Amino acid sequence: MICKLTNVDFQDILTVVNDAAVVYKGRIPKDRWKVPYMPAQELEEELRRGVQFYGLKEKGTLIAAMGIQRVEDVTLIRHAYVLPSEQRKGLGQKLLKYLLGLAATPVIYVGTWKAADWAVRFYDKNGFKLVSEAEKNMLLRNYWRISDRQVETSVVLKMERQL
Repeated sequence: MICKLTNVDFQDILTVVNDAAVVYKGRIPKDRWKVPYMPAQELEEELRRGVQFYGLKEKGTLIAAMGIQRVEDVTLIRHAYVLPSEQRKGLGQKLLKYLLGLAATPVIYVGTWKAADWAVRFYDKNGFKLVSEAEKNMLLRNYWRISDRQVETSVVLKMERQL
């Protein structure tokens, strides 16, 4: 069952993100990899900026988490992670469809690492399309708060739909 996550779930969100993010080690640029991948202060900042997390729990344990954030006139899908032991079961797709149902804007974006070809394929399979390099640079600088180096090493995918 999908549920809205709260402050009570803070540590569980960090666990899911950091356990699932190990797939990036050795794939994303070395200067972008860190341990923990998402420190508590970073999650706190994301929550302050309006990222709302939803998750899937199994027997009371969070096994997948994904965020949604309204920024000006668009919706961003943020921090989509599934525990490694629970991947390839359709949980990411289930969460994504749920969040798309919550999105109150006709344009939805998601950003990910260029090197995360599996993530790009996942979003493409779910109706998102890569934007141009120029548009990506503009979007990441306008709607995300990330470093220039992360902008350089990322991609953005876009979904447009009728509301």
